[in-house]
Amino acid sequence: MSNNGKRVAWVTGGGTGIGESGAEHLAADGWIVVVSGRRQAELDRVVANITKKGGKAEAISLDVSNRADVNRAAEQILTKHGRIDLLVNSAGVNVPKRSWADVEPEGWDKVVNINLNGVMFCMHAVLPAMRKQKDGCIINVASWAGRHVSKMTGPAYTTTKHAVLALTHSFNMDECVNGLRACCLSPGEVATPILKSRPVPPNETQLAKMLQPEDCGRTIAFVASLPPRVCVNEILISPTHNRGFIQTPASND
Repeated sequence: MSNNGKRVAWVTGGGTGIGESGAEHLAADGWIVVVSGRRQAELDRVVANITKKGGKAEAISLDVSNRADVNRAAEQILTKHGRIDLLVNSAGVNVPKRSWADVEPEGWDKVVNINLNGVMFCMHAVLPAMRKQKDGCIINVASWAGRHVSKMTGPAYTTTKHAVLALTHSFNMDECVNGLRACCLSPGEVATPILKSRPVPPNETQLAKMLQPEDCGRTIAFVASLPPRVCVNEILISPTHNRGFIQTPASND
């Protein structure tokens, strides 16, 4: 998975949360990391933090829901580095109006365009280079809600994350013959900024019991460190104090 020791990772949603931690852990392992996201200031902060620790990082401002911009970003990375060995699709959103009682078409479109279309656009953008290399790894950050339908996350988020899981497995079915592999990382509650968009944001005590971004960052780096013969198809990970279990009423059957 290297070219004279050079390994290049592209991390979307790299300005905060899981993407930021994934980028930091990859850089610590010696990867050249390109972080992308919609907020340049956050990307610059991440790059500065990685560089300060001796890592190599760059930033590309990007909205993954814009296919032309995604393709340009991939070309920019390939022009400079000649390869993309790892794609981490970590960009994701949800909206406050998310239940069937108040869901709006505009909110649905926003979630689908970023959480699903954006993932597909990025995968499609790196595919020719990875096929040419006969090597490449993709890590798609989905959600516990991609395995277990959740009222809390709403129909749009739950549907897109289920779709990302299917997209990941579909990729492996077709691209394994080309030496490519993808992992669907499906975390339960993680204490990231996206939780602020919940109708009732969790308090500090609840946040402390959740998975932390570094838990997922370490997991991303672990998957990326495995040899090309290994495909980790799916990881389902949750807090030990899983509120989805605790809030489920016991059956009387």
